[in-house]
Amino acid sequence: MTTADARVELRPPAMPSALAIGLARGRLEIKQFFREKDAVVFTFAFPIILLLIFGSVFSSDIAPGVTFSQYFVAGMIAAGLLGTSLQSLAIQIPIERDDGTLKRLALTPMPHVSYFIGKVILVFVTAVAQAAILLAVGALLFGLELPDSAGRWLTFAWVAALGTTSCTLLGIAFSSVPRSGKSAPAVVTPIALVLQFISGVFFVYSELPAWMQHVAALFPLKWMTQGMRSVFLPEGFAAEEVAGSWEHGRIALVLSAWTVAGLILCMRTFRWKGRDAG
Repeated sequence: MTTADARVELRPPAMPSALAIGLARGRLEIKQFFREKDAVVFTFAFPIILLLIFGSVFSSDIAPGVTFSQYFVAGMIAAGLLGTSLQSLAIQIPIERDDGTLKRLALTPMPHVSYFIGKVILVFVTAVAQAAILLAVGALLFGLELPDSAGRWLTFAWVAALGTTSCTLLGIAFSSVPRSGKSAPAVVTPIALVLQFISGVFFVYSELPAWMQHVAALFPLKWMTQGMRSVFLPEGFAAEEVAGSWEHGRIALVLSAWTVAGLILCMRTFRWKGRDAG
């Protein structure tokens, strides 16, 4: 055996790519999520329970051919995307920071981006599953009409994709706000609920006070709910919106802006260690 051959045999195997490690992290994240029964029940059952309660109690017409139940289902789909992305990550990451998971991962050869790829995969899988469940419940129990054209399904896809992306990045950024994993639910959940109340989920958006509409318009959820209404409600309902139209261009612009802002905030604020760590 030559010296060159010995060097080749002694050379350590090449590290997997950041993407390959991220995909492995994603599979692990999904397995861990579905092993946590409480998290699974809260993520999937809670929106369905709200849908069953509000959809059954408030079933009157809010416009010709549109019931509040149909309006509420469209809003709950957007709220579900917020819950599986921003709310879930802003609670889960501080817990992982507290128990030392992030610190241990930061000390491994794993590229940092692989951790975030894993989180994105988890958000994608849970968001798709939850949207499918809410669509099924809405169509079967509350008369929600599924889109009958490729154009509406395309609108659903880009609103869901942009909304979930922006909320995922904001969830990662906001995960640095809670001081501990124990306090994270108390910090994050009220904010998510307030956004749902003022963004056209639990109440008809155009009937809210003007100041509340202005506040809601600053955040992604208002535009996500409006985009979902444009997919699942009749075209004529656009006249009932505050602007008198669906404003698809503005929806895309606002969600894109929040995506960029969320990315910048992630890069500037994310912490691998707790505030008290050395």
